[in-house]
Amino acid sequence: MGFLKTSHKNNKFLYYLKGYLSFFVPNTFYQFSLENLLQKITEKDFNAIKERVNYYNKIEKKIQPSKDWKYLSDLKLSKKGKTYFFDAFSTARFFKNYKANFVFGDVNFIPDKPSFVKSRPISNDNQNSIILKLNKVRHFIFVNDHLPVEKKKNILFGRAAVHQNHRIDFYKKYFNNNLCDLGQINKGTDHDFWYKPKVNIDYHLKHKFILCIEGNDVASNLKWVMSSNSVAVMPKPKYESWFMEGKLIPDYHYIQIKDDYSDMEEKINYYIKNTDKLKIISKNANEYISQFKDKESEKIISILVMEKFFSLTNQKKSSINFFS
Repeated sequence: MGFLKTSHKNNKFLYYLKGYLSFFVPNTFYQFSLENLLQKITEKDFNAIKERVNYYNKIEKKIQPSKDWKYLSDLKLSKKGKTYFFDAFSTARFFKNYKANFVFGDVNFIPDKPSFVKSRPISNDNQNSIILKLNKVRHFIFVNDHLPVEKKKNILFGRAAVHQNHRIDFYKKYFNNNLCDLGQINKGTDHDFWYKPKVNIDYHLKHKFILCIEGNDVASNLKWVMSSNSVAVMPKPKYESWFMEGKLIPDYHYIQIKDDYSDMEEKINYYIKNTDKLKIISKNANEYISQFKDKESEKIISILVMEKFFSLTNQKKSSINFFS
């Protein structure tokens, strides 16, 4: 992302400062620079970029703009959802005053009309959910892990807010299991006996296996876990974001356990005995992460996701052919 990091966390002060300072740059600066930015796409990178654009924005035919859509200029900063606003605004500024719909927050449903979202259900019928890179200061954290996986503890480590039934089910099954070190970081529940204080990412990284169970939508820790030498353990994801969780391959990018968690012990014990295979999964995960680290490509893809929408709603002529 380019933000300075303290203890592997993105610096929110610098993120917000950059966001507020962007208000003083005229929109025309971004609109005039759009063509120059798109010209930086090399022939080598073009197909990969287009593939990602079409993954985030699955609309394939012209659609009529809706009267309910709001002008981009109507995007307003509010106390709630500031990161969503700044991230949407940073892309919308490259365009003139077109119209669209935004659904901010943890979106675990498909809107009834085409909308820009942070997350969506993984489905063959989710075209109305157009993914943007939103709330990235929280979700897109990468780490530099210098501890080889073979030197890490043979433990499945997890710290999370435990509200959702599927997280509660996992803790019920495995809180006292010798293969696990689990902790609930929230209080005020009828299962506060699971409570343990938060620990930093460095502490997580002492363990071979890190639990990445989805919350309201995607698992927010999955990105930094996959950038480390530890390995994510989770059921097959049901939601996806800019990270394209729907493209992750079980037991190749992460260790997949069943939806009812019944094979957790079997899977952990197998990879404890087969560290060589665990190292391969970690390497594959690191390679998957690499595509998100190029700031310029990330910006170009974000712009093209939005431009494709404006093109297919007859609001703007497209710079490229998205379907060739």
